[in-house]
Amino acid sequence: MAKVLVLGAGISGHTAVSYLRRYLGKEHEVVMVSPNSNFQWVPSNIWVGVGLMKPDQVKFALAPVYKKIGVTYKQALAISLHPEGNKDSDTPYVTIKYVAGEEEGKEDTVTYDYLVNATGPKLNFSATEGLGPDKFTNSVCTYDHADHAWGNLEKALKKMENGEKQTFLIGTGHPLATCQGAAFEYVLNIAFEVGKRKLSHLADIWWISNEYELGDFGMGGAYVKRNGYITPTKIFTESILKESGIRWIKRAGVYKVEEGKAYYENLRGEKHTKEFDFAMLIPGFSGSGMKAFAKDGSDISDKVFAANTMMKVDADYTPKPYEEWSAADWPETYQSPVFDTMYAAGIAFAPPHTMSKPMQSPNGTKIFPTPPRTGMPSGVIGKIVAQNITHRIKTGKNDNPHRASMAKMGAACIVSAGYGLFKGQAAVMTVKPIVQDWEKYPKWGRSINDTVGVVGTAGHWMKLFMHYMFLYKAKLKPLWWLIPE
Repeated sequence: MAKVLVLGAGISGHTAVSYLRRYLGKEHEVVMVSPNSNFQWVPSNIWVGVGLMKPDQVKFALAPVYKKIGVTYKQALAISLHPEGNKDSDTPYVTIKYVAGEEEGKEDTVTYDYLVNATGPKLNFSATEGLGPDKFTNSVCTYDHADHAWGNLEKALKKMENGEKQTFLIGTGHPLATCQGAAFEYVLNIAFEVGKRKLSHLADIWWISNEYELGDFGMGGAYVKRNGYITPTKIFTESILKESGIRWIKRAGVYKVEEGKAYYENLRGEKHTKEFDFAMLIPGFSGSGMKAFAKDGSDISDKVFAANTMMKVDADYTPKPYEEWSAADWPETYQSPVFDTMYAAGIAFAPPHTMSKPMQSPNGTKIFPTPPRTGMPSGVIGKIVAQNITHRIKTGKNDNPHRASMAKMGAACIVSAGYGLFKGQAAVMTVKPIVQDWEKYPKWGRSINDTVGVVGTAGHWMKLFMHYMFLYKAKLKPLWWLIPE
């Protein structure tokens, strides 16, 4: 019998554990360790943040789903990895700490034969002074954050209804933050809600980003085919913001926030402030902070994890100039090069480098987006990791026949710009591959036939359909596996 342990019940971890349980017979054990009691469909947190959905519409309890399919579920936080076991045993294990129930606060160990690290990102609000929902800005990174943001946004809208002008500041809250797409979607939804209430004359809406050019989205921008023309995402994004009456600040690294005021440095090294009444700024991400220890108890975290505490996998981490970066640098199997029974999925794996060109100010401040690895890529990676582990268990072979490089896979992003069957709109953008491959596509970096941008009501219908479709899949309803990642 083999035992597979999955850490983290986000999109990638939940996908991995679902397929592992489907592929492996009952004689094999599958264990999920996650501090969260609920699964959340993160893309719909945006709608919670503007009051168009309730938290219960974007989440569901994990325990009943895992009980139904025979997965052992422990609501706990993974603290440390011990891939060589300890002085008493060679069996690898993870130290965990329970966060709920009768065992809350108790530490325990969970052994494994195979490990999937899908712990996702740590929302590193503390990296920017004053950032976060418990301080001076809002967040839509979780359903709780989004619900809190809606409460504050509702207050701002009521002030506008009483004739008081409001300034909204939406974007990235750290010089190296990613997830520009989520913030971009949120600013468009705020503009839509303001317009729906006929309050645009009282709204001053600003987009602030660490992108060198708008539309970078942490993937170095793209060229998209739109209405028969090839358009850079810079123009695509700027036109959408202009149509929504949104102004912008780019090449900005927010380093401090006070009540009603954000401080940022730009790539020229200039320091500025921007006042606001309501702000939603995405924090920087880091790994979960787990440590790794050798059999003798020595710390081997630097062998297992990168400096950001995300796990090293089968990528080329060799330091080299931007001009020498290659699509071949990116991982395909997400297997640890140090311990071959460990894999990392979704945001938990350390990318070999950014997709956007590294930039820094004359003061030495790095200001550019880090790579996004959420949504579709996370699901695809979670699935192929499950397939490779299943292959190894069933065949006894140590190869990984299933591959999913982000430099080969495509992705679709649907950015809603309002809600409603007939009034809602969305910007739909597809890219393939996600990571540019300048050797294969020397002109555009990507396949121009598969990289498309469209704005319209149909995109909104598609996003709404996907909300229900992917929640159905995540709840493991009948024939869930037929729905693609």
